[in-house]
Amino acid sequence: MNAAKRLEIFRRLHEDNPEPKTELAYTTPFELLIAVILSAQATDVGVNKATARLYPVANTPEAIYALGVDGLSAYIRTIGLYNSKAKNVIETCRLLIELHGSVVPDNREALEALPGVGRKTANVVLNTAFRQPAMAVDTHIFRVSNRTGIAPGKTVLEVEKKLMRFVPKDYLLDAHHWLILHGRYVCQARKPRCGSCRIEDLCEYRLKTSDD
Repeated sequence: MNAAKRLEIFRRLHEDNPEPKTELAYTTPFELLIAVILSAQATDVGVNKATARLYPVANTPEAIYALGVDGLSAYIRTIGLYNSKAKNVIETCRLLIELHGSVVPDNREALEALPGVGRKTANVVLNTAFRQPAMAVDTHIFRVSNRTGIAPGKTVLEVEKKLMRFVPKDYLLDAHHWLILHGRYVCQARKPRCGSCRIEDLCEYRLKTSDD
């Protein structure tokens, strides 16, 4: 895929959704960090239901840490792997309090040192909370990047690096959200909805469907 095609793809995605947002509910960088940790192998809808119960009661490192693992588990037990996630969140809160003055750090190294925070989670926080150019490649972005030809790669890291290089600079800050939403609602895993896709004519996928 050439640069002109990529530019037009992101121009159209921007035109359709000028200010894309994450579908995780949050009001602070800390709430976003916890939501993203909880979202591993879970849906945003499921996480939002849990945090809607949790955050009115506890939405700071101190308040969640005070709940303890058992107390936190009671709020998030509807989420997959809730037990291990509760342990990670409690330990993350402890480290935020002790090492960062209860403030979520805005750099990759410090974020990835927190339990339950890998490269993808760090990228989401850096991009969404701190508006830094970063690409959190989940299953949706990996699929869309390979199917369309925007940034094909065999590994998540390869796709991430290509996207950071190939996405036009004017669109880089929001590209993560556009690609996730496109994969979630249009370029779906089992049957892409090519018939209603805004970028179908630019996409290089060879097995296009007529589905809307």
